[in-house]
Amino acid sequence: MNRRAFLGTLAGALLAAPLAVGAQPAGKVYRVGILGDKASDSNETHLWQTFRAALRERGLNEGVNLQIEYRGVEGNAARLPEVAADLVRLKPDLIATRGSFFTGALKAATSSIPIVFVAHADPVGTGHVASLARPGGNITGMAVLQTELGPKGLELLHAVVPAATRIAVLWHAGTPSAVPGLKALEEPARRLGLQVQPVGARTAGELEGAFATMARGGAQALVVFSTPPFITARQRLAELAIAHRLPAMFQGRLFVEAGGLMSYYPNHEDVYRRAAVYVDKILKGAKPADLPVEQPTKFELVINLKTAKAIGLTIPTALLARADQVIE
Repeated sequence: MNRRAFLGTLAGALLAAPLAVGAQPAGKVYRVGILGDKASDSNETHLWQTFRAALRERGLNEGVNLQIEYRGVEGNAARLPEVAADLVRLKPDLIATRGSFFTGALKAATSSIPIVFVAHADPVGTGHVASLARPGGNITGMAVLQTELGPKGLELLHAVVPAATRIAVLWHAGTPSAVPGLKALEEPARRLGLQVQPVGARTAGELEGAFATMARGGAQALVVFSTPPFITARQRLAELAIAHRLPAMFQGRLFVEAGGLMSYYPNHEDVYRRAAVYVDKILKGAKPADLPVEQPTKFELVINLKTAKAIGLTIPTALLARADQVIE
């Protein structure tokens, strides 16, 4: 065979060969669903924009090879099963969502469409994955473990108000990770000599009653578990904590920016960027069952000195030195 004939035969064979594993088919447009909370919330918009930007960095561009379908419950948790089912009916290639609250609704709606969660507080404890190393189903993503985050937040709060012995914990009964999170506080509370007072609230309208319950129970400080309904109501939460003069530990810088006292949590933007890596891998052929759930490695301590002053609290110098951000 002469050189020209050989090259022609080789080119034909390459064109006929299947795409290599991990390559994106030419002309393929992927459909990705996003199940969110409230599109009108500036924080919600910002984080999903961060996620979209991370997808673009991986060659997934809206209007070119990517179509995104966003669906939100607009702050109405009762609509979650309906909105999740609506998104599943569109048959996207993958659905991205945030936390255990939304992941649970999607798990009930589909066992076949890949689901990538962002900042899930306890994927194993809620039964959403079999294990962190081997998720085993159609769900994987980035975890921010409440069972580790809550105890650390409790310890930091104790360092700020060592005289406080009764600590209220504001939790949302509809969030699957909340119960394991409360359980995880029992041992560190015993070790620190603290009494934990769980107080539940499902909506922003129930927050005033929740704080009244804390006051009647003699709460001297507060830990707030992060969940979408509380994120949406973050400014009201901060106002109530100040009004009741309760030193409060939140989970997320956005709570402190809204007037909360302290937060110990991973960087939100980083978690959303890393979740985009899962989307890219799954669209290229990886199975969620084979992609281990990852956890953040860097956590931020953020303190609001203006709020500390408003409730008459002095933050220890040693803790201020450890803070990643101090709001004055």
